[in-house]
Amino acid sequence: MLTPYEIAEKSAEAMWANDDASKWLGLSLDAVGPGTATMSLTVERQHTNGHDICHGGFIFTLADSAFAFACNSYNQIAVAQHNTISFLRPGKLGDRLTAEARELTRSGRSGLYDVRVTDQDGHVIAEFRGASRVIDGRHFIAED
Repeated sequence: MLTPYEIAEKSAEAMWANDDASKWLGLSLDAVGPGTATMSLTVERQHTNGHDICHGGFIFTLADSAFAFACNSYNQIAVAQHNTISFLRPGKLGDRLTAEARELTRSGRSGLYDVRVTDQDGHVIAEFRGASRVIDGRHFIAED
């Protein structure tokens, strides 16, 4: 029988194997556990916008990806119902941004998660809230 942490890790391995978007953007999956995930990104030139700061879409994607790994950590396929983000300070070229997702609640097929994005100095860059919905399917077949 797998522990909750082993289930989270196996679910993340299965998702990461097919997550071409996160890999292409340069995201790193740093940690995963039941209802949690941590991902990071170093802001490179291709991530900056016309203000020479990290484009908000990349910050959103980092947070959204951490949310996805957190809400999929139970070997159930979960998708986003809706997400919101508040940008609090800019990410700059060379910054290492880290998104830490944590589950607030899960009931039936619905879940609610918060994701805090910080820079390498611990400054809060953005706060994200995501609502998930479980749909049919599993990430892997559990062995007895």
